[in-house]
Amino acid sequence: MIVVATRDFELYHDVVKELRAREVGFTTIEPTDDIPEGATALITAREEHIEAGTDLPIFTATPTTARQTVERVLAMLRGGEGRTIIGIDPGERPGIAVLHGEMVVAAFQVPLEEAVEVIQSEVADEPDAIVRIGDGARLKGAQLINELEGVPIELVDETGTTPYLGQGARGLGDLLAAVNIARIDGEPVVDRQIEPTEGELAIIQHRSREVSEVNRAIDEALAARVARGELTIEEALSRHKQR
Repeated sequence: MIVVATRDFELYHDVVKELRAREVGFTTIEPTDDIPEGATALITAREEHIEAGTDLPIFTATPTTARQTVERVLAMLRGGEGRTIIGIDPGERPGIAVLHGEMVVAAFQVPLEEAVEVIQSEVADEPDAIVRIGDGARLKGAQLINELEGVPIELVDETGTTPYLGQGARGLGDLLAAVNIARIDGEPVVDRQIEPTEGELAIIQHRSREVSEVNRAIDEALAARVARGELTIEEALSRHKQR
């Protein structure tokens, strides 16, 4: 049984909401109360002191980290204790899997421009976290590598990481690939500089023509800046129009 011990109402509300959503047994006490028998872990606020001595694992949280804290507690209780690993299958909407040890505790699929914020929020307060990025979709992967800060990154050979998807599993490929990528050791990287190929530039130019209101494609120089993550297609079209 998980024990929530805090006088912080906002934290109490958010932690209890997360526990109830997962149908997990818990109880709540004041930080000055005795810890009940059968307790397996304790969640409290960072600034609060638990007066009763205990050998229980104690997890501290804030309202903004309530979900991550509950996930860490559950991973520990289910034998999934270990470092936080973020696996990423890069693309226009990268698949993002969050693992604590071998346990998958969260998954996301968001537009590329939102991915860094999601990843940073998942590694916050996790000093030993690591991010593993697949080497496919190399331009988009390089953009993520270059924008991520303050966390070790590994580049992973993603060959064979996308599983066969049977009936009813459509749309899960990127997320399942991200899980597999998270479980593969990669090569440490700090940044990745890639010059786009002619084919990659042509794809970006074709995409800009589709987005343009006047069916006009951007030139190769602007397409290269889009490929490197310096401009969005919309920004490139705006600059092209001004020329």
